[in-house]
Amino acid sequence: MSDAPRHHWIVRSTHWINALAFTIMVGSGLRIFNAYPAFARKGETFCCYPFEGRRIPDWLTFGGWLGGARHWHFAMMWVLVATGLVYVGFVHLHGEWRDLVPRRGDARDAWEMIRFYLYRRKDHPPHGKHNAMQKATYFVMPILAAMIVVSGIAIWKPVSLGWLTNLLGGYVWARYWHFSAMVALVALSVAHVFMVISVDPYSLRSMITGGHDERFSPIARNARPFQGLLPKRVREAVVPASVHAVAATTTEEAGS
Repeated sequence: MSDAPRHHWIVRSTHWINALAFTIMVGSGLRIFNAYPAFARKGETFCCYPFEGRRIPDWLTFGGWLGGARHWHFAMMWVLVATGLVYVGFVHLHGEWRDLVPRRGDARDAWEMIRFYLYRRKDHPPHGKHNAMQKATYFVMPILAAMIVVSGIAIWKPVSLGWLTNLLGGYVWARYWHFSAMVALVALSVAHVFMVISVDPYSLRSMITGGHDERFSPIARNARPFQGLLPKRVREAVVPASVHAVAATTTEEAGS
């Protein structure tokens, strides 16, 4: 077990603050969207959203009412911007960007991870701090967050920052890019949470306290989604016990 924290406290704290801020931003943003659940102006059509006029279910929204949702949305936007700048500045100055920036061979390594998860490869591909699929996800997430903030500012100040709104294709398209980037970031976040739960639940400790035990890593456990969750030595202890139990039952049935 290593004494060195796997993740610096700045990375851990910004991760959880951003997770909370983004969750509130999504819920409050959907509440704001429901005030006008379409992208096309009245009397016009829009090419790229097949659910025009359909409200988002209230249970997915946050803020209670339009004004409340706007207050939460803008407050959390500044939290996301502040912590995002702290995180990006830290990984740049601390050199952790080297673990995240795509490199030659990542596409090949990502394909090997996919083959492993699809049972086309028996052994877990070796990798550094993050596998190639994680690197791509962690690299894209801050970019999507930046797109959300920029397009959100374009929607917020379409007159005084008209040049920015026009740069994004106008108010309608700025709303659409804002919404699309949010959906993409939610999808990546859901996939991230799913993989943590199903493949590497032990990583929660490293993201809370920084502690890490390599014996519980996905490579050591040869872990796929919901397979190999227990450490190898525990599995080896459990399997013989179950084999003995079956053998004992078989012996009793044979003697009766």
